[in-house]
Amino acid sequence: MIKIMFVCHGNICRSPMAEFVFKDMIKRLGIQDKIVVESSATSYEEIGNPVHDGTRKKLSEYGISVKGKYAKKLAKSDYNDFDYFIGMDSANIRNMNIIFGGDPDNKISKLLEFANETGDIADPWYTGNFDITYDDVVRGCNGLLEKIKEEL
Repeated sequence: MIKIMFVCHGNICRSPMAEFVFKDMIKRLGIQDKIVVESSATSYEEIGNPVHDGTRKKLSEYGISVKGKYAKKLAKSDYNDFDYFIGMDSANIRNMNIIFGGDPDNKISKLLEFANETGDIADPWYTGNFDITYDDVVRGCNGLLEKIKEEL
C-alpha cells in the first residue's frame, strides 16, 4: 500500500480538494485498493469543520463528493504511517517540518512539484477563486499519479 497525506493550513479547502480529486483519479484507474489517500491540517483553526462550500461545490461539478469529510490535524505520529506528505504551499512545508521535527526520509513535497512547477497552490479561502485552485490541484495530482503508477 502506498499512503498519501495531502496537507494545507485548515484542511477545508485545498487538501480535501486534492484528496478527493486523487481518490477519483485512482478509482477511475481501478487502483484504489493499492493507495490510501487522506488529508489534514497544520493548524487547529478548522478542526472538526466540514469541507468549505466552495470546494464542495467545485468538486460536485465533476461528480466528486466530499461527504463525511471533516478537518483533522496532522500529528507527529503520522510521519511513520505515510509515504508522502504533499503540501499545498511553502508555509505548509515549513509547518510540516516543524510538526515532524524535520523530514529525514524526504517524504515532504509541494503538490505542484509533481507538475514540474515551483509555485504554491493559492488558498481559495483568501482568493475566493476555487476554479484556479482546482486547475492547479488537478495538474499536481496528475503528476503525482504518474509517479505513483511507477511504484505500483
